[in-house]
Amino acid sequence: MQMTRLADSQGLEISHEGHRTRLKWHRLRKRVADPLFSAEVMAEGFAAGASMELDLRVRADGGFAVLHDRELEGETTGRGPIAARNVADLRDVRMKDGARPLILSEDLADMMQATHPAALLQFDMKDDYEAIGTRGIEHLARQFRNIAASVIVSGGSLDLIVAVKEKLPHLLRGIDPTEKLHDIRQDSGWRAAEMELRADLRGPTEPDTIYLHWQLILDAAEEGFDLIGLCRDEGKRVDAWTFTLKDPEAGFSDTEWRNFSALMTLKPDQITTDEAPATERAWRRRIPG
Repeated sequence: MQMTRLADSQGLEISHEGHRTRLKWHRLRKRVADPLFSAEVMAEGFAAGASMELDLRVRADGGFAVLHDRELEGETTGRGPIAARNVADLRDVRMKDGARPLILSEDLADMMQATHPAALLQFDMKDDYEAIGTRGIEHLARQFRNIAASVIVSGGSLDLIVAVKEKLPHLLRGIDPTEKLHDIRQDSGWRAAEMELRADLRGPTEPDTIYLHWQLILDAAEEGFDLIGLCRDEGKRVDAWTFTLKDPEAGFSDTEWRNFSALMTLKPDQITTDEAPATERAWRRRIPG
């Protein structure tokens, strides 16, 4: 095994048996101790060439706020549904963690003008196409048509990702069929889930990356179904989400190590985590290079 010095110092990737697996910073956090959706951490990631993820919630005016929850109460000092607020309503709202201003989609475009060429930012759309509509897609097109950063737009709504493809063809696209595949597997077995996944891979979204929960990937592998290999055969990348160490300082517990090493054996292209540097350190303790 060989790792780059950059990855060792900054929590960007693990290389194992000739395969490179990027570590994606979940909700713009390099470590759990970082504030949620931090502009400072995003700037650090852009400079280092990190893969990062943020969540977008649609506003009443068709723009977006960088938040995960549907309601403002969970993450901010505001109240009520984000979808009922416009940009002016949210300028005075603060994150509960550190009293920081919200990151709005208008801010993002300005923050993404200078980036490392390897940096990748995932816009995880938390609303479906019915909620976002053509106005939201038009907003994305206006704000992000001239950005320098590499962006991938993901979501569970296939109609939304098709609309992104048509309006912003220069952006990468990702789909997350995890919940659907889990339900099909429960009702009809892995073979039916595999057929559905193949249909999505070949469907009109033309996705670059498939987001799958790491436990679903391991459950399938235990029953002889290699979901990552299936996606790779179709020319798609796989992001396994979200694997976070319970004790970053101690490293992998025995159970975490069994799961993580089994996942690495399947060679995902990316693993989403809230503890990227700690995951690399824990890996090196188990497999010194």
